[in-house]
Amino acid sequence: MKAIVVGSGIGGLASALRLKAAGYDVEVFEQNAMPGGKLGLLQMGDYRFDTGPSLFTMPHFVEELFRISGEDASDHFEYVKCNTTCHYFFNDGLFLPFSADKDVLGETVESVLKVDPTPLKNHLDRSEFIYSKTHQVFLERSLHKVSSYLDPAILKAILAIPGLGIFSTMHRENERHLNHPKLVQIFDRYATYNGSDPYRAPGILNIIPHLEFGIGTFFPKKGMHSITTSLVELAKRKGIVFHLNSTVREIIVEQNKVTGIKTDTDSHLADTIFCNADIRPAYKHLVKTVTPPKRVMSQEPSSSAMIFYWGIRKKFDQLDLHNIFFSDRYKEEFQMIFEGKEVIDDPTIYIHVSSKIVKEDAPENSENWFVMVNVPSNRGQDWEKIRKEIRSNVIKKLSNNLKTDIEALIEEEDYLDPVRIEQRTSSYGGALYGASSNDRMAAFFRHPNFSKVKGLYFVGGSVHPGGGIPLCLLSAKIAAKIALKDQKISS
Repeated sequence: MKAIVVGSGIGGLASALRLKAAGYDVEVFEQNAMPGGKLGLLQMGDYRFDTGPSLFTMPHFVEELFRISGEDASDHFEYVKCNTTCHYFFNDGLFLPFSADKDVLGETVESVLKVDPTPLKNHLDRSEFIYSKTHQVFLERSLHKVSSYLDPAILKAILAIPGLGIFSTMHRENERHLNHPKLVQIFDRYATYNGSDPYRAPGILNIIPHLEFGIGTFFPKKGMHSITTSLVELAKRKGIVFHLNSTVREIIVEQNKVTGIKTDTDSHLADTIFCNADIRPAYKHLVKTVTPPKRVMSQEPSSSAMIFYWGIRKKFDQLDLHNIFFSDRYKEEFQMIFEGKEVIDDPTIYIHVSSKIVKEDAPENSENWFVMVNVPSNRGQDWEKIRKEIRSNVIKKLSNNLKTDIEALIEEEDYLDPVRIEQRTSSYGGALYGASSNDRMAAFFRHPNFSKVKGLYFVGGSVHPGGGIPLCLLSAKIAAKIALKDQKISS
């Protein structure tokens, strides 16, 4: 059996390895010069940057790919567990470091915010409860196969729905259970992990904190891009063939069955095709003869990002690996992103500093700053103008908070905006996570991992179960399971 994987993002790489382990001959086609999709690499002078995802949770899904390939992940890929989840900064000067240890975190909250930490601990327990009831049902299997609903685990999850917050919003649940507005804001932030609005997204998304506090946050010893490099090297050792700088122009469909692909230069036959491209461009450009599902194509896109890569000639002891500088107008910020399609002048700022762990990522007494602001997806806005405005507002805000002239410290600089993200990753409108989850039924509205076309499967952040590294890895696991079952049925 011959399989082709279109796109080498994390979902595509995982798909290739799972198909190879199942006995397929596998080839991967990637339009860029480097594999990895959003999980890329940028080198500027003596500064190294991971270009995309910076949060690493659920590393066992990466380790599983090595295991099914007959190798030990620890021989090729190493990571450390983080003691701190994030440092939070507020405009009023309040600083709140969030320890990964729940007891230490409780002590910090009691000391800094002067409130009883019990509601926070209960909220984290509630997050664990949601995870325990839903992860095997909603995250690790297809929601679009009738067979899924015949499993007893589904029934248990359905019975638990009233306590999962699916009929409420994330913000409403956080406000209901937490006893300080700053804690509410911190936990509202988790909606941004899949590019959504906490004031509209369902309360079931409060599953996300458990990934950090229950399972843990981690970081690869050689940076996030080493996830890509280690998987690519594994794939090559197993005989998977990569075609870089090779843009797929069409997935060939004959009599409602895939037969191969066309690139700019030639055609390649295949029995099975896994598409790691964003679902909207995939239907628009790759399978034009197939009618796409209307609901999927009309879904609200997730947020995008304005990212600045700054080489900073100074070390900041108050910064950690992950840092958030909050806006005072949080609700308005999301309204402007999703309704106004614009950016507030006091944005929430995320700073990732990988050199806190990977010392080689920045020169001595310097830091590599990945500075991100959530923005709307591309709808034809003047991004050059917006970028300059955001840059100015970010520098002003950080300079005030850190009591340092940040502009004077920038030694190297580059950026990503929604247009560049769309160009480089084929993400519709530069949306980072495909569709948003600003609807209580959003999980069921995502495109399934299979299609109406025999032999065609979809993986990645724009399809079920969603965006982010763990969910993209799970999309490959779900799709591979379906494909293998389909193969047995047809053989």
